[in-house]
Amino acid sequence: MLGVRELGSGGHLGLTRGHLAQGDPAHPGRLFTPNEKYAALVEACGYVPVALEGDDYIELLPAEWRAVNDYGIRIKNRTYNSADLGPMRRHHSGVMAKRGLWEIHRDPYDVSRIWVRNHCGRGDWVPAVWKHLKRVPVPFGELAWDHEARKLPGATEAEIADAVAALLTRAHAGPGRSRTGKAAKKDGGVAARTKVARPSTPLPPAIPEPEPANEAAPERPAESEELAEVIPLGLFDPLENPWRRS
Repeated sequence: MLGVRELGSGGHLGLTRGHLAQGDPAHPGRLFTPNEKYAALVEACGYVPVALEGDDYIELLPAEWRAVNDYGIRIKNRTYNSADLGPMRRHHSGVMAKRGLWEIHRDPYDVSRIWVRNHCGRGDWVPAVWKHLKRVPVPFGELAWDHEARKLPGATEAEIADAVAALLTRAHAGPGRSRTGKAAKKDGGVAARTKVARPSTPLPPAIPEPEPANEAAPERPAESEELAEVIPLGLFDPLENPWRRS
């Protein structure tokens, strides 16, 4: 239990400290740290990998510390807000080492939302959504946002969002579909001429192709021929011992 308490208060260093060392009957006179004992246990008994949950993925995201204001949270000229941030607005988080700021985790490949740790509660995550998410419904990351923000110094958040939306639209259209000016007029003229050049009288009906001659039916096996015996497969029993001899 000492190792668990030390891990919770000071990180993983507590499991490597000498004052938490333990003895081993197989090695008298030598003390092992909790990490060394755990490594020996895994080597002897193995381990079972456990799938990560949603909160585990949030924990692995990059973190930073920000203030929660009346309008929400500002990150790279983007505003994030949520009704669940009410108790956190303009309040101290209780983390003295971070001057009362709140821990924020965000995905650099998806700027649509962030997660705020509720230090005053049970430490759960409170999601906050980007204010202009409806302007750019296609998911995008920090790369596209920084690219357009550098081209528009001094632009507002809405202007950068519109520029990112236009960039993603051009990228989705591909070459030859987002052309304007003479290229667009030329495409319209070709479409108009194609519509005018259609024949005014209906085309004659197509000549029906002759039906193919009837092929000879395959010969059926004689009644005297014997069929192979059908042996049904048994049902699979997962509880049956596969090594049991029949």
